[in-house]
Amino acid sequence: MYRHFFFGLLLLTALLGCGEKTIPRPTGGSVEPELPPTAATHDIDLNHWKLTLPVGAPTEVEPPEILKYAELAEVKPYMYDDTTDGSLVFYASPGASTANSSYSRSELREQMVPGSNNVNWTFEQGGKLRGRLSVPEVSRDEAGKPHRVIVMQIHGRLTNEQRDLIGEDDNNAPPIMKVYWQDGKVRLKSKYLKNPDATYEELLHTSAWGDDEGYTFPEAVGTEPFTLEIVADGTGMRVSLNDKETHTYSGPDMEKWGVFENYFKAGNYLQAKDSAAFARVKYYELEVSHQ
Repeated sequence: MYRHFFFGLLLLTALLGCGEKTIPRPTGGSVEPELPPTAATHDIDLNHWKLTLPVGAPTEVEPPEILKYAELAEVKPYMYDDTTDGSLVFYASPGASTANSSYSRSELREQMVPGSNNVNWTFEQGGKLRGRLSVPEVSRDEAGKPHRVIVMQIHGRLTNEQRDLIGEDDNNAPPIMKVYWQDGKVRLKSKYLKNPDATYEELLHTSAWGDDEGYTFPEAVGTEPFTLEIVADGTGMRVSLNDKETHTYSGPDMEKWGVFENYFKAGNYLQAKDSAAFARVKYYELEVSHQ
């Protein structure tokens, strides 16, 4: 009797399995062929990351929910596993944007305490972000130039006390480091203090900080995998490409930046608004650590 029941159950399971459907993943202006569900092959720990999607208000997925990303219908089109190369893929196209930006993203935001944005780190406390990634696909503008993509960041944040002191509505502070994939190379953009004699209260305003001229690593990465490492500590910042060249930020401006808390970001922050724009960023490794 149990034997007959067992074989009947196997047959029913097989029939039900034939009716399973997968959620298609979007690509620039079209939809990819449906693929069967896949298991993760990378070793990226998402316990301390929040995901922002280019849909909704925008939609955010925090720990522990993010750990089930492969099962979440809303997440699948924008963050998914590629078992052909063991990567975690971030897809972005113009859609919903966050309060202080007009661009869309499929991007991770560090959360030192899972589920909370209120615990962050200062340069004095230190932090290191290291990843191996690639940008295999990105759309082009009308002139045929590839759109830019921010793949890593160190973002500043006001404490609640600082926010109240300067009368802001939120805790937003400028990003002190933005790492771009631009024309097949890695480009860095940071900030400088406009007035070296600014008071503590003046330092807290976004308007106190200007964009620097930027720095582009001479080595071309194209669409191939490359390794990036950002280290921040009491002396400033160091950004390395493929463990070969390191660009360093130090001096009074970095010292003054010590008033802010910070958090890391990684993923796909597409710098384009064209309706057909899109980018795909793959992460093979991603590690964050603090002193």
